[in-house]
Amino acid sequence: MRDLFMDEFAVSLLVQELGLIIYQFTQQNLPACKPVLSPVWVVQIVYRYDVECVPALYRSNKLAYIKDNSIPKNCSKSLKIRWLPLELKICFQLVFMRDAHGFLANSKLMKAPIYIYYQLDNYYQNHRRYVKSRSDRQLLHGLKHHDLSSCAPEDFNHGLPVVPCGLIAWSLFNDTYSFFRGIDEMKVNRKNIAWKSDRDHKFGKQVYPFNFQNGTLSGGAHLDPKIPLSDQEDLIVWMRTSALPTFRKLYGRIEEDLDADDIITVKLLNNYNTYSFTGSKKLVLSTSSWLGGHNNFLGMACISVGVSFIFVAFVFMLIHVKNPRPYGDTTNLSWNWKPMSG
Repeated sequence: MRDLFMDEFAVSLLVQELGLIIYQFTQQNLPACKPVLSPVWVVQIVYRYDVECVPALYRSNKLAYIKDNSIPKNCSKSLKIRWLPLELKICFQLVFMRDAHGFLANSKLMKAPIYIYYQLDNYYQNHRRYVKSRSDRQLLHGLKHHDLSSCAPEDFNHGLPVVPCGLIAWSLFNDTYSFFRGIDEMKVNRKNIAWKSDRDHKFGKQVYPFNFQNGTLSGGAHLDPKIPLSDQEDLIVWMRTSALPTFRKLYGRIEEDLDADDIITVKLLNNYNTYSFTGSKKLVLSTSSWLGGHNNFLGMACISVGVSFIFVAFVFMLIHVKNPRPYGDTTNLSWNWKPMSG
């Protein structure tokens, strides 16, 4: 009798447990992995310096300032890293400091590596004449390649070939940046800023600059004739032309963390001429996540494609409302077509 009672009690417990499991299953209460995604923030500081770095005496004639080599082009700006918490998100923005002649970037921490970019606006690297003015074979083989017709007008100087030739190399960006925290200079790593495929396969390891920037008009930066083109990473980055008139190119990396309330001094040389074509120059400091750096293109592309699909769907809906096709209509089937009489 006792065993029978125990069996009934065990069965009732089993029925209760099964009922609880079924209830949890139907109500989606079973234990499961519920990952909570936390946003990864990309901190970005953008500072336009091409106007502020022009002396007040030359603000009305910036072109004369940039062309006069006797005028010093050095410029110094200070920035302070500050933390600004908001209700639901972290906001990073730029606030100008009149007393320190710099700007504030609202951030709690910028973790290394901090990528340094220079940004050019209204600069059409995709111009047909500009893009064609280069010789990929010369970049790889140097003086062994003699056909420089594509590099005109920067193909020869004083009867000698130019290496690297062409307008793209001739207009190499030549502003420089250095960063200080207090009195200590922060090291900027300028290695591995170019694509490895470009360094290994597009620029020769035994090709050295020759007769470069020796003409009557200097376009941009000079190259060290003792360093092969495969190691001139500034040139390699610049030679990969942009498809849009506003672009950024990697200058280097700061491999130190920037904490809140850090004051960073930026010393730069404002050498590059963007004033003749109403362009602008900006210094960009940015961190990166596993998805990469800050980029608005993907979001804008997705929104544009979505809006275009909605528009196309709306057009088809109007066509269907205006000229509806009854369901089950077999008149358009191929075997119901009436042959045209000759």
